[in-house]
Amino acid sequence: MRRIERAVRVVAVQAALLTAALHLLWAIPRLAGGAPTDARPAVFVAAAVFLLAVAVAVFRGYRYRRLSTLGGGTLATLLVGYPIYHGGETIETLAGEPLALAAIVVEGVGVAAFAGLYYLHHPDRLGATPAADDAGETTANGER
Repeated sequence: MRRIERAVRVVAVQAALLTAALHLLWAIPRLAGGAPTDARPAVFVAAAVFLLAVAVAVFRGYRYRRLSTLGGGTLATLLVGYPIYHGGETIETLAGEPLALAAIVVEGVGVAAFAGLYYLHHPDRLGATPAADDAGETTANGER
């Protein structure tokens, strides 16, 4: 079980970092060009910083369901926000923007990975330490 959790955690961290990088690649040139008329670049920078914080926390091994919910929810919001923003022209816009297409794919993978972490992190599990039955260790009173 620990191998599966480790693999899912690595995928979740990579998806969060790659999504943050793709959104920064899109947003930074638009912010550097002067006063933006669109609010998306600033929102994407904020989302990227938040995803970086979530990725660091997951990488450090924190096993909180809330953390998985924050990461997956942020990625899902970005994933759903694209077709909502572009409406009926979503397919044509995706065909013309390779960064957006890559971000959509990575966000979908990230949502699945964070959902897997949510499932694997049992609510009775303590934050930074795995449950005793996962490691095969005994507790202080000799239980297994």
